[in-house]
Amino acid sequence: MKTQKTPDKKTETCKYIFVIGGVISGVGKGVAASSIARILQDRGKTVTALKIDPYINIDAGTMNPTEHGEVFVLDDGYECDQDMGNYERFLNINLSKINYMTTGVVYQSVIDKERNLEYAGKCVEVVPHIPMEVIRRIETARDNAKANVVVIEIGGTVGEYQNMLFLEAARMMKIKYNRDVFFVMVSYLPIPSKIGEMKTKPTQYAVRTLNASGIQPDIIIARSKQSIDGPRKEKISMFCNIPTDRVISAPDVESIYDIPINFEKEGLGDMICDVVDMTCGPAFGKSAKEWQKFAGSTHSPKEEVHIAIIGKYFNTGDFTLSDSYLSVIEAIKYSAYALHRKPVITWLSSVDFEKDPKKIKSLSKYDGILVPGGFGSRGIEGKIKAIEYARKNNIPYFGLCYGMQLMVVEYARNVLGLKDANTREINPKSKNLIIDVMEDQKDKIKNKKLGGTMRLGAYPATLLKDSVAANAYRAKNISERHRHRYEVNNAYREDLEKAGLVFSGVSPDGHLAEIAELPNSKHPFFLGTQFHPEFKARPLSPHPLFSAFVKACIKSNKK
Repeated sequence: MKTQKTPDKKTETCKYIFVIGGVISGVGKGVAASSIARILQDRGKTVTALKIDPYINIDAGTMNPTEHGEVFVLDDGYECDQDMGNYERFLNINLSKINYMTTGVVYQSVIDKERNLEYAGKCVEVVPHIPMEVIRRIETARDNAKANVVVIEIGGTVGEYQNMLFLEAARMMKIKYNRDVFFVMVSYLPIPSKIGEMKTKPTQYAVRTLNASGIQPDIIIARSKQSIDGPRKEKISMFCNIPTDRVISAPDVESIYDIPINFEKEGLGDMICDVVDMTCGPAFGKSAKEWQKFAGSTHSPKEEVHIAIIGKYFNTGDFTLSDSYLSVIEAIKYSAYALHRKPVITWLSSVDFEKDPKKIKSLSKYDGILVPGGFGSRGIEGKIKAIEYARKNNIPYFGLCYGMQLMVVEYARNVLGLKDANTREINPKSKNLIIDVMEDQKDKIKNKKLGGTMRLGAYPATLLKDSVAANAYRAKNISERHRHRYEVNNAYREDLEKAGLVFSGVSPDGHLAEIAELPNSKHPFFLGTQFHPEFKARPLSPHPLFSAFVKACIKSNKK
């Protein structure tokens, strides 16, 4: 399909692409939105992306990661849904809090405006004022990015009570911007095992439900275990009122990074540019080559590197939810692929090491061990045992946030000899609180002002020359994203340093410990960060600390 001729670029208006889910959640709506955004970016457009979550929560910071997936933190400190991480990684840009909204924050904004008399005495109603606030936020995100394409993902699926007002906002935007608004439905086509046939009826019902909201999808992305065939495309076309060539096949793939490439092969980029009357560059142009090279690297490695992630946010009933640590997993992948290795990641519950201490020896078969962030006391002693095993047996270890704090606790217990060393979060009665609450957090905890009040977002740090961290970054000053209330207790820093632990990254004023490590002369890689480096890892620019960790794991593998 060829792109239509359009007005001069100077007069071309901004385009709005809504991505909506049908049938079931969790089938890749966020990745589809990210892929569409990536395609259009590669074709020369300035793209920004938004996620709309239908929760009353003001932000994602108070949501349980086992139920909702990881909490992703932006540079400005906003806690949001993991799909925001996908947008940043696919587009290689930094987003801000205006790019994320929930039902709660939209209602809060409208109520605050009403209290401030910003509605000039009008009777404030759910419709139209809530949808109008949604539209205002979308337009603000557009202006902030100076974007000529805005991709908006509406969370959940059609027919849910929670997202009705967001669909109403989308309908109102269609009236306001007419041909500049475009709708994509990502719908699942099941293949029941006892029937052996791909079924379109659930998608037909989803489209009719969307029609009831006053919206007709322009394109349907058909998710399924396998590619959709001609007869099924024709049936969806007939009963969902769209041309056959606007039914895009999206079968399961080995790597999500193949999806933009597969969409382009299906003609999705040309189709979008044609439907919304937009001037676009060619498919698979110069800027897409780097992405294609990266996507190809995800399939080529034959040699493996085996890494154990020890956490506790894995199990939900009888199922394992790896999304709790999505950014960590992707960060490992980027560094491993760049080093021509296939990452083999194993999920280990720290609780198991508490129930059966003998299981700790099973860690010897891994090339590296990583303990990610988290909260609470469950499984903590198991994590500390794993860290001790990694330190004593020269297994590369990488601790993130809580993983760094527990690394310092382990060192204090087993090297300094402070057997009751602990963090205030776990045992406030300990005589040796190696990890203590930050001063500015004490009143917040006491007064239960907990939502959105941690140390959040990007903060600078200064690195110690010739340290493991400085050699990885090849820089003296860095900026990384944080999400924590507790810090290394400065009263113990001197004793820990005398015992051999190096605080190689500190805040510019020297007050906060940001990175702890053992030098390479003592351990192949034993390092923890108070921040979350995974939030800044990108497919085309792996994070230097993850790359240093994976390099150490590869050396461990060879030995």
